[in-house]
Amino acid sequence: MVVTAYGQQTEQFIDRGFVRYSDFGARGDGKTDDIEAIVATHAFANEHGLPVKADAGFTYYIGGREQIAEIRTDTDFGSAFFIIDDRQVENRTAPVFKVSSDQKPFSLHDIKSLKKGQQKIKADLPGPCLVTVTNDAVKHYIRFGPNQNNGSPQTDIFVVDAQGNIDMNAPIIWDFDQISEIKALPIDEKPLTIKGGHFTTIANQAVSKYTYYSRNLAIERSNVIVDGLVHIVKGEGEQGAPYSGFLNISDCTYVTVKNTLLTGHKTYVTIGSAGVPVTMGTYDIIAGRALNVSFINCSQTNDINDKTYWGILGSNYCKNMLFDHCTFSRFDAHKGVANATIRNSTLGHMGINAIGSGTLLVEYCTIKSSRLINLRSDYGSTWQGEFIIRNCLFVPGNGEFDKVNLILGYNTGKHDFGYTCYMPEKITIENLRIHDSNAPDNYKGPAIFSDMNPEMRDESFTEEFPFIKTKVVELKNIITASGKALRVSDNPYMFKDVRMTE
Repeated sequence: MVVTAYGQQTEQFIDRGFVRYSDFGARGDGKTDDIEAIVATHAFANEHGLPVKADAGFTYYIGGREQIAEIRTDTDFGSAFFIIDDRQVENRTAPVFKVSSDQKPFSLHDIKSLKKGQQKIKADLPGPCLVTVTNDAVKHYIRFGPNQNNGSPQTDIFVVDAQGNIDMNAPIIWDFDQISEIKALPIDEKPLTIKGGHFTTIANQAVSKYTYYSRNLAIERSNVIVDGLVHIVKGEGEQGAPYSGFLNISDCTYVTVKNTLLTGHKTYVTIGSAGVPVTMGTYDIIAGRALNVSFINCSQTNDINDKTYWGILGSNYCKNMLFDHCTFSRFDAHKGVANATIRNSTLGHMGINAIGSGTLLVEYCTIKSSRLINLRSDYGSTWQGEFIIRNCLFVPGNGEFDKVNLILGYNTGKHDFGYTCYMPEKITIENLRIHDSNAPDNYKGPAIFSDMNPEMRDESFTEEFPFIKTKVVELKNIITASGKALRVSDNPYMFKDVRMTE
């Protein structure tokens, strides 16, 4: 029987200092649907400020009912198992757990415009806040290719202190001539910790199309630590809809995921918006409109080089992302990341995919994809800032390749993405080893840049939307197993003005 927040055992739970799911009727037998008890436990814990502890040795089955367990207090899933059955669900977009704040967002009515790099806003704030802003009159990220679209409203997100000073480690990156909506969410000062837990998703069997499933742990609160979680996926069949992350991190800042084991999802094919077949992106981690998100000592259950599984992370509108001591198939920034660091990590067949701004730092890493860094062509292969690559090992295609490009991209200069597209202004590559010994006979050696516009071969080609080229490439101690020298590109005309220093 479920004990309500006003039941006779309330005082007993408060005196004990925590609550368990079994206190509210969870059976934990792996068969009985325990979602109602789980929801009730967290509701009571939230009301009384108590931590939640899962019952050791229990296996909680969670069926397809639309009930969300809202986490606002420390939660220790411990060694318990959770089975999340997605074969029949009432609402595929509803999370199972949602980490949220007691704080409420509020509108900033007096701010009518913003400038890129602006250092302060005028606002009456209760303390440090996360500010999100949109301008519906401007469209960015007007996608090119099989999944083409008409773009998304101009968006930014940043942190301010109580006096309105903007954290310049994550500055405003766009000019907002007008504002459709601007909101501030007070940042929780006390960290909320989520520990342990072994979660198994029984995969959906839906038709393979872009009907994303979000039956996950959604983090919508700032200052959160996830430590020691495990997520695996079972039951993937001949068809299935994609996933928007078991960990879905959005509208928050200062989130750390560490010592966590996740799983790449099987890829399925559908027809994209351009009417041609596309492989759908499906993720175990999604980050959107999130700042200062770190993944430390994390890995995945399946082979990072197995191409039947999609890359594990996708992100949009993020700033200051970190991989440290991670072994993942993919890092991916779709609609831009401002500053990203990947260090002490190994990335598999999907590698590093990014567009954005600021500094992309890759150091002490092993990269096993077909390219060292892929500047996503569907968003203009743009990076307004610099790349720093040092002390890394590049194993092209995990040893299987026809040609080798360090920086891959494609921009014809004929598509309007909603912004000016840039290549990194400066690229620094230091102490890079390239394992390219297993090369075909016609191999010319590795190139810094791929042929990013095959039509640009001489001065007769004109870009309608100019792609601003790299100015400087600094090279130091580049070692190739083949013994062949590093070249600029298969398209030397396009990169003729790049200044090379060694």
